Amino acid sequence: MASTDASADDTLDLHLPEEFVALFGQGKQGDDPAGTETTRAGDDLLDRVADWGPAVTPAGVFHLAPVRVDRDVPIITRWMNDPAVAAFWELTGPQSVTEEHVRAQLAGDGRSVPCVGMLDGLPMSYWEIYRADLDPLARYCPVRPHDTGLHLLIGDGTDRGQGIGTTLIRTVTDLVLARRRACTRVLAEPDVRNTASVAAFLGAGFRFAAEVDLPAKRAALMIRDRTPRAAVASCGPVPTA
Repeated sequence: MASTDASADDTLDLHLPEEFVALFGQGKQGDDPAGTETTRAGDDLLDRVADWGPAVTPAGVFHLAPVRVDRDVPIITRWMNDPAVAAFWELTGPQSVTEEHVRAQLAGDGRSVPCVGMLDGLPMSYWEIYRADLDPLARYCPVRPHDTGLHLLIGDGTDRGQGIGTTLIRTVTDLVLARRRACTRVLAEPDVRNTASVAAFLGAGFRFAAEVDLPAKRAALMIRDRTPRAAVASCGPVPTA
């Protein structure tokens, strides 16, 4: 079960009002992990990631390109088979493993959008932008409506340990908050053992909120608020290896 280290002011249990559920329109309904019902009904749950556009960063011009299976799965497969990535993503194996993982998102209702991160026109990272309030994560920790989550990996070892991850996390978080007006927080849940990832999120303006027991890992719940909080110290100690 999730730790409840964060204060009640920082995280609230998700109880969506009927008016919020109605935003998703009318149509066939199904169960979602947060215990609410949503539909596809033509609404884009992540405010058209494909249209977010490029951002100028100290590392170069960056933009998120939603995954195209034929174009992107081969290189994502190569990244997933890098031992440093595989230790936390657990998607090693033939291209079919990665393709199945990606297609499951592409065939869904849009609550998770897989993207390739392009830096100066070259693919160099993989991202999943997802609705944390509609994700299985909502079963294990308190979330708010429109909370947006990030999963990511830096593809090549030469791009790691250079501060690029921190730069890009900050950039993508800024894009989320600029393009998703209803979103007040961006969340991430790296494995607590992945101290490099935790440090990158801290460097990008996130705060450590709690440790959360998820089915496949013990995660560090990282949060960046739309308006920075002053009392970061109240969140508890940062996990270490």
